[in-house]
Amino acid sequence: MKSKQRQAVPGSCPAPIDRRTFFSQVGDGLQGAALATLLGADLLGPDALLAASSRQVYDLQRQQPHFEPRATSVIQLFMNGGPSQVDLLDPKPALEKFAGQPPSRDLASEIRAVREAGGLMPSPFKFSKRGESGIEVSEVMPHLAEQVDDITVIRSMFTPHIAHESSLFVMHSGRMFPGRPSLGAWVVYGLGTENRNLPAYVVLDDPKGLPINDIQNWQAGFLPAVYQGTRVRSEGSPLLNLHPREEWPNPVVKLSRSLLRHLDRNHLSRHPDEAELEARIAGYELAARMQLAASDALDVSGESEATKEMYGLNDELTASYGKRCLMARRLVERGVRLVQIYIEGQIWDNHSALVKNLGYACGKTDRPAAALLKDLKLRGLLDRTLVVWGGEFGRLPIAQQPASGEVGRDHGPSGFSVWLAGGGVKGGTVYGATDDIGYKAADKPVSVHDLHATILHLLGMNHRQLIFEREGRSERLTDEFPARIVQDIIA
Repeated sequence: MKSKQRQAVPGSCPAPIDRRTFFSQVGDGLQGAALATLLGADLLGPDALLAASSRQVYDLQRQQPHFEPRATSVIQLFMNGGPSQVDLLDPKPALEKFAGQPPSRDLASEIRAVREAGGLMPSPFKFSKRGESGIEVSEVMPHLAEQVDDITVIRSMFTPHIAHESSLFVMHSGRMFPGRPSLGAWVVYGLGTENRNLPAYVVLDDPKGLPINDIQNWQAGFLPAVYQGTRVRSEGSPLLNLHPREEWPNPVVKLSRSLLRHLDRNHLSRHPDEAELEARIAGYELAARMQLAASDALDVSGESEATKEMYGLNDELTASYGKRCLMARRLVERGVRLVQIYIEGQIWDNHSALVKNLGYACGKTDRPAAALLKDLKLRGLLDRTLVVWGGEFGRLPIAQQPASGEVGRDHGPSGFSVWLAGGGVKGGTVYGATDDIGYKAADKPVSVHDLHATILHLLGMNHRQLIFEREGRSERLTDEFPARIVQDIIA
């Protein structure tokens, strides 16, 4: 008699299967994964299996640039709100000729506050040629006017969005939505740091409050968290809990740190793919090293009285911003890779009371920013420090007439100005131009992606080669957008 194949019944052992059935089903579940691992070395070789199990290490160790850099550090003076180009760095005599005339259809399409829109409005401020280069600068920036031979003014910037939030995301991360790494995060990802006792990426925000989009302006996004910006306060203790409540003898401190390091590394070895955990441990270790280095770097009390006076620390209007500019100089002097300085709220968002509000914004920032350039140059630091000034967009060349009756200007993303200095940039240069009325970039337009690519280039990095692999995609700061190096502004 032929034997019958035994049928499995609920609660019993499964019926035995023959060899052919086993090999036809073995790849369906965990067995297949286990078998593939066991056979991987035979099929692909031991090196391939080792490479598959290895993981990229993300830290702040100094990295080699793609080519010889012109700059080793960046100080970004970010002017929240959108400084008005036609009142500061881009004089337009044609506005006098066409004053009061209604805007063109093209310009009218960008007006947000339609009911408040007026006619073309000339600047209430006078411009004059300054320095040997003869760059025209507004009377409300008298201190920067003394440094024009060291700066390049780009008058043909443009950005794709008219709202603050989206334009801030574009200016900081290249895309108009949250979750992308900031420029600073990309820079320290690519280059690491030159001082392990200080953060590689420092943010000096205003004591009066965070900017629009808050801490998202300096986030790491999908990059490992170790590359995000570190907020440093300019009032009180620069970093909270930097020093222990009780002082212990050095041998005890060293022993405790050694034990903590051992426990942290042991814990991390059991969770090897936890980037947040790795970043937090790195942050704690950095905090321990910073107890001496940060106190020294951020303490401006030892600066000379002449230096404090130059930065405006003795003037209530300029003291806060001046102190942060001075702190930035001290940080890059000690090898910090990138420093961002933010201003209170959106003092450049001058929808109304243009003369008063623009005067306040310039009065608060002009003297410290010019002092920073002068100080860096005197100390031989300007050649290797790139200084970038600008906001998320500019203003329209028409009047905005709110109910208050105090005339201002609406947002203008299609044409605005930024300036750069040091770090391989040509001094005394004007690049590009807006149209006759200062509305739209007309000659040699520069996109935000072009600006980012140029900054990376000055730091010795090719924006196409600075890549982070994520979910099968090669991510870049400039993404897949066309971006070019603005070669004409490079010395």
